[in-house]
Amino acid sequence: MKKIVLTLVALLSLTSVFADEEKTNAVNYVQAYNMNVNMDKLASYLELSMDQAEAVEDVHKSFCADMMNAATASKDERQEMLNKAVVKDLRYMHSILDNDQYRKYLTVLNATLNNRGIRVNAK
Repeated sequence: MKKIVLTLVALLSLTSVFADEEKTNAVNYVQAYNMNVNMDKLASYLELSMDQAEAVEDVHKSFCADMMNAATASKDERQEMLNKAVVKDLRYMHSILDNDQYRKYLTVLNATLNNRGIRVNAK
C-alpha cells in the first residue's frame, strides 16, 4: 500500500512539473513575440514623413497583432503564422518606404527578431 501511495505522489509531482513548464514556455513565447516598439524613434531613424509615419504605425499594429496570434498558437501552427506575419509586414512596408528606408527597416526587424530568438523561414 505504501508503494502505491508513493508512486501516486511521484506521478502527480511529475505531472505538475510538466504543466508548469508548458505555462512557462507559453509566457516566454508571448514575451518574445511582443513586437511593440517606440514608433517615434523608429520614425526618426527611418526619417519618415508624417504620412509615412502614420502608415507605418498602422502596419506595425497589424504586425503586432499577427505576432501575438502566432505566440498563442499551437506549436505546429506557430512557425507558419510567424512566416506569414513577417512576409505580410515586409510587403506592406515595402510599399510605404523608399529603398533606403526599407533597407534600414529590414536591418531593425532582423536584429529585433534575432535578439528575441525568433527564426523566420520567409520566402
